[in-house]
Amino acid sequence: MEQTIPRLVQASGATYADDSAVEDGDLRLTYAELAEAGIEAARAFIAAGVEPRDRVAIWAPNIAEWIVAAIGLQNAGATLVTLSTRWKGAEAGHALRKSGAKLLCTLGDFLGTNYVAALADQDLPDLERIIVLRDSAEGATSWADFLAAGDAVSREQAIDRLEGVTPEDLSDLIFTSGTTGQPKAVATMHGQNIRAFAAWTEVTGLRAGDRYLIVNPFFHSFGYKAGWLSCVMRGATAVPHAVFDVPEVLKRIGDENISVLPGAPTLYQSILAHPDLKRHDLSNLRLAVTGAAAIPVELIHRMRQELGFDTIITGYGLTETCGVVSMCRYDDDPETIAKTSGRAIPDVEVFCVDAEGKEVARGEPGEVVVRGYNVMRGYFDDEAETRKTIDVDGWLHTGDIGVMDERGYLRITDRIKDMYIVGGFNCYPAEIENLMFGSGHFAQVAVIGVPDERQGEIGMAFVVPAADTEVSEESVIAWCRDNMANYKVPRSVQIVEELPLNATGKVSKIELRERAKALRS
Repeated sequence: MEQTIPRLVQASGATYADDSAVEDGDLRLTYAELAEAGIEAARAFIAAGVEPRDRVAIWAPNIAEWIVAAIGLQNAGATLVTLSTRWKGAEAGHALRKSGAKLLCTLGDFLGTNYVAALADQDLPDLERIIVLRDSAEGATSWADFLAAGDAVSREQAIDRLEGVTPEDLSDLIFTSGTTGQPKAVATMHGQNIRAFAAWTEVTGLRAGDRYLIVNPFFHSFGYKAGWLSCVMRGATAVPHAVFDVPEVLKRIGDENISVLPGAPTLYQSILAHPDLKRHDLSNLRLAVTGAAAIPVELIHRMRQELGFDTIITGYGLTETCGVVSMCRYDDDPETIAKTSGRAIPDVEVFCVDAEGKEVARGEPGEVVVRGYNVMRGYFDDEAETRKTIDVDGWLHTGDIGVMDERGYLRITDRIKDMYIVGGFNCYPAEIENLMFGSGHFAQVAVIGVPDERQGEIGMAFVVPAADTEVSEESVIAWCRDNMANYKVPRSVQIVEELPLNATGKVSKIELRERAKALRS
């Protein structure tokens, strides 16, 4: 397989020439057309003054132009910088300054936010031009005009530029969630990403002819690398989905013959909880890939029985590892797929260690550490933070707590920062959430630790009742007392209509902690 994204796109343009590559409403591209669109975009970026190793940012939802722009700027030798669609102007401004982005591709308006206007008060000394991928915005160049200016650069110049990109060149900067401070820019290279997702697509069995509804945002590894880039690798059709909405997703699955639907566990929980689920045609669904949190066994069973997935792959990864560390395999038994995040992908080492960095006994919890080709080059322009995360022996310290069995299969139990201690006992929210979800009383559950004068910390649960189910704080606590050790039982319960999610579909525990603080003040 080609070892840079530009060469991969060109190879797939030849191999899958007439197959559908991207379908986004009326905008549809075959693989040959996608490859050519990437060259046309590269000509425009070169005409705009983009040089190899410059940074170019994209701040937009999942649309076809996002893919074309990304391929084009990488063809031109630039590094892709992805910005979260949930960010406000100040957050986007920080990312643009940190990366030194030369150009920004964005939208004039999305969900009531004018992205160009949001940057008006930001000091952006490196940013030379803003291009809007759709519509128009004051002070920005339209995508059509931007492409038209590429006529000044020959196709041969663009081909020479893309052929000059090496596997060791930076392909992208993706920002961390910033839960412990300002977001950091994770720098990864073309070669390591291609190698990692060649493994990912082989394990999942993604194949030509698949139709992949990409709900995970493109600014995140799951939507970009395990999304449209993986489609390019295997000749599948990428179907971008801009805003997660359960009725619309269910409709598109049937109308557009969707066969592949990866996502965070909350995606499937939301679909399963929808009252009109049985009215929709899900017969083409065959492949689900999930992870990002501990996964209730009951959820895996319901995904098979009610959503009809033939193959469900669970895995584990971080932005700092190109998005992939471990995966279950297609021939693993259902219990292994449900209860673990699989074993390390080839040529990657994974262990669970204690506070001194020594491997813990198999079956005991420890921090997950990773070493291999998939580990990031580092945090961009931040050697101090890089040294805190990658030790002198090359081990990436993930901050996740895991348990590894004798076979090398990994079960992620929680984030170190999410664990709380009740009267000397360690409590792992994911374990408690899984127990509660398995009761069938709740569509979704999230547990956090909150301060307590006597115990130090205690549990607080936020629950979304299952359809046609009535629960109260008292009934929830009573069920927990009957089904888990006393120290694990949440001491307070908030019943809510929905849980706050971040842009990658994970429950935002930062927001839940803020809510808890307000409730207790």
